[in-house]
Amino acid sequence: MATQFSQAPLTIGIGDMKVSYDTADILITYSLGSCIGLTLYDPVVKVGGMVHTMLPLSKQDPEKAKKNPYMYTDTGIQNLIQELFNLGATRRNLIAKVAGGARLLDEKGLFRIGERNYTVLRKVLWKNDILISAEDVGESKSRTMILYMDSGKTVIRSGGVEVEL
Repeated sequence: MATQFSQAPLTIGIGDMKVSYDTADILITYSLGSCIGLTLYDPVVKVGGMVHTMLPLSKQDPEKAKKNPYMYTDTGIQNLIQELFNLGATRRNLIAKVAGGARLLDEKGLFRIGERNYTVLRKVLWKNDILISAEDVGESKSRTMILYMDSGKTVIRSGGVEVEL
């Protein structure tokens, strides 16, 4: 059964990021295939955010990365972390949840974009001393990711089924 929202959620598009300190906010992103969705939430100061990255490394196109750092996993995640620090989050309190990294439209495994996105995500989080607390990655399905700012609860919707991470 699909979640009913009490207010319109804030939508994070592909190559986009949003942060919030409003406990009434709900952040949502759709169509996480090979893309990576990451939520970071600090339960002490109740700030959090979500990023929806598309490609692994910004060095593939530095000009494009300058215009939209959220398109790339390496720069998008680093920017999300910094924005949360700017809002008062602390590294030791951040709870990281991940979705996406699927193998879509790449049956022969030539590009492995989802796998590469996930590998870069893990490296960036590791360098920032942030551990992943829950994830729903891989396979060949699309996902919707929802972050509730009042609690930090993260829900994944796929194929009509909702699961809390």
